[in-house]
Amino acid sequence: MERPIISFGQDNGGEPIAILSCGHPQHVRHNPPFINRPWVTSEEGRNSMIGQTLNCVRCDNFELPDNFVPYKRTSVFTEESLPAGLRKDHTTKTGVWGKIVVEEGRLRYRVGSLNVDVELSSDNGGVVIPEVLHSVEPSGPVRFFVEFYRAPDEGAPASPS
Repeated sequence: MERPIISFGQDNGGEPIAILSCGHPQHVRHNPPFINRPWVTSEEGRNSMIGQTLNCVRCDNFELPDNFVPYKRTSVFTEESLPAGLRKDHTTKTGVWGKIVVEEGRLRYRVGSLNVDVELSSDNGGVVIPEVLHSVEPSGPVRFFVEFYRAPDEGAPASPS
C-alpha cells in the first residue's frame, strides 16, 4: 500500500528511515548498485522527498505500528445498536489505527481495496488501517467495540522495529 513520507529519522544503527503517514518506519538506504537513493545522503535530498510515497508492506499485512498507544474506544455495539455509518464504507484519519474487539458473536469485516472479507470473533479481532475504506456487518447477535491507536506523542516519529 502506497503511503506518503512525512519525516525522516535514523534507526539505532544510524541507518536512515522514512516515517510514513501510517506511522510505520521504513529503511531508505543508498547502497549502489543494489539500491540507488542518492537523495538519502543529504538533508536537502530527504526534504525533497517529503510527500512522496513508498510501498508499506506492514500496512498490507495489517500490522499496527509497534509503539502506537490506545487513546480512546467506542462504546459496546450490538447488532441492534451498530450505527448505520459503520455498515457502509468509512475510514479513520491519517495516523489513526483501530482494533476491532469482538466480545461475543461474530462480525463480518470487509476491506474492499485489499480484497479482505473475514469473519471476526472473540478469538480473531480485526485491525483497521488508517485512511482505508472498510465496513462491518453483524453475523447474528454480536457485542464488539473499537479501540483507537495513535503515535504516543503526536508529532514524534515512530521508532523503527
